[in-house]
Amino acid sequence: MTDTPPDRLSSNPRSPFFDEALLARGIGIRFKGAERRDVEEYSRTEGWIRVALGKKVDRRGQPLTVKLSGEVEAWFERPAAGAEPSDEVSASD
Repeated sequence: MTDTPPDRLSSNPRSPFFDEALLARGIGIRFKGAERRDVEEYSRTEGWIRVALGKKVDRRGQPLTVKLSGEVEAWFERPAAGAEPSDEVSASD
């Protein structure tokens, strides 16, 4: 398993890009140089994130979202289960 997050990922279970196993590891997102914790979906190659629009919901009870364009970086916050420790940790010993 690689330690690179997928190109596109969503936290909405209705989305075809939803992956519970990857989300359990925690995904960090940096958008336009600032870390964001409110991202509901992202695409690195297309350069956009989707965030909730406050507490507003549509008529089906789903949160309203807005799509923001810009540079997107993504990383895993925790290593995969059973993964080798990174070289950075062993190099400091």
